[in-house]
Amino acid sequence: MRAVAVTGIGLLTPLGLGTAETWKRLLAGDSAIGPIRSYDPSPFHCQLGAEIAEFDPERFASPRLLRTTTRNDQLAIAGAVLAVEDSGVDTTAVDLDRFAVFVGGAKEISRPEDLMTASLSARREDGTADHGLLGRNARSAFSPRFYLEGLQSASLFYLSSIFGARGPSTYFHGTADASAWAVARAYRSIARGESDLAIAGGADDAVSWWSMSKMDGLGLLASNGEFRPYDVRRSGTVLGEGAAFLVLESEESARRRGAHVYATVRAASTTFDPHGLATPDPTGAPLADALRRVADPSEVDYVATHGSGTPLGDVSEARALREVFGETGYCASSVKPATGHLTAAAGALNAAVCALAVDASAVPPLLNLERVDVDCAAPWVLGQARELRVRTAVALARGLLGQQVAVVLGRAAQRSRT
Repeated sequence: MRAVAVTGIGLLTPLGLGTAETWKRLLAGDSAIGPIRSYDPSPFHCQLGAEIAEFDPERFASPRLLRTTTRNDQLAIAGAVLAVEDSGVDTTAVDLDRFAVFVGGAKEISRPEDLMTASLSARREDGTADHGLLGRNARSAFSPRFYLEGLQSASLFYLSSIFGARGPSTYFHGTADASAWAVARAYRSIARGESDLAIAGGADDAVSWWSMSKMDGLGLLASNGEFRPYDVRRSGTVLGEGAAFLVLESEESARRRGAHVYATVRAASTTFDPHGLATPDPTGAPLADALRRVADPSEVDYVATHGSGTPLGDVSEARALREVFGETGYCASSVKPATGHLTAAAGALNAAVCALAVDASAVPPLLNLERVDVDCAAPWVLGQARELRVRTAVALARGLLGQQVAVVLGRAAQRSRT
């Protein structure tokens, strides 16, 4: 097994375009959450979100390629391009057959505005739908690009095309677990010698009307106008949009080309919680099991937690932390109150935060936690960032349907575990 290095990080978040700006504002304790402005959210219980104010996709891909992309795809492209640029790797000198791409996402439909416009072709004069009319008018009402736009795994195609990658590739569909497992899969691909270079991460336009309507309908969003993970007043999550991607390669390769190594990926595991939809096992046992498989409690200094802000989710996560790591000897925080919950990109974002914490010897604070729920007690980093020499960090991600993922990162001097 080869040691696996993180040599590039590409972050596109509501806090900023690029890793440096996002990390700077995370450590400063800034938050990008506010009222949604891209559309009228008044029908929802939650009208908050974390939106990217200015985003020019043409900075990252040609107008021709962008013609069939959705905002979801464009965020993924931007995050991956930023990661490759940050790594300094010359992709033209890479064996493309050993260049891997692993992407996590939650894309479900084409651009809703195109769907709504075309659907009007099936509208009777009284406002009701006529499926027969839709069948007669569909070919002219729906652009051929509409079907390409809606392909869930389209971002995997675009990234592979942009970089010419022909190696192992997989698209993972889900929420936070999707991009975390993309990073884990990339780690295994490099460690086992399956590939030499890998791009891994995820993207999501979770503040879009479609995603908001789904999550709001499931009762998962903050209903009291506040995003307070682990606080007695928590009432749910607040969504954000963005992308988080990592460039992974063998540590030997990174050293050979003089690349900056943020951290090494040392291990990854996943377990499943069958308790129910968005209702994890209150004991946190499945998450604790995922942690035990890969993390040595005596070595872990920092945990980037999931921190969804849901009543049961936070309790079960905190119980898992105490079960495995105890109540002292490490620290923990969640960046979601700063960036919003990036859903399918959230797992990779936590992995990036861990790599940056290892590299910078600093951990970001957990915002808005003022009255800790007794069942959510843990050594939280509150108020301001903390200087800390992080030997080992653990990134957590939890899926809506019970997936639990833990990715362990450490200092470059430490070898990857088998």
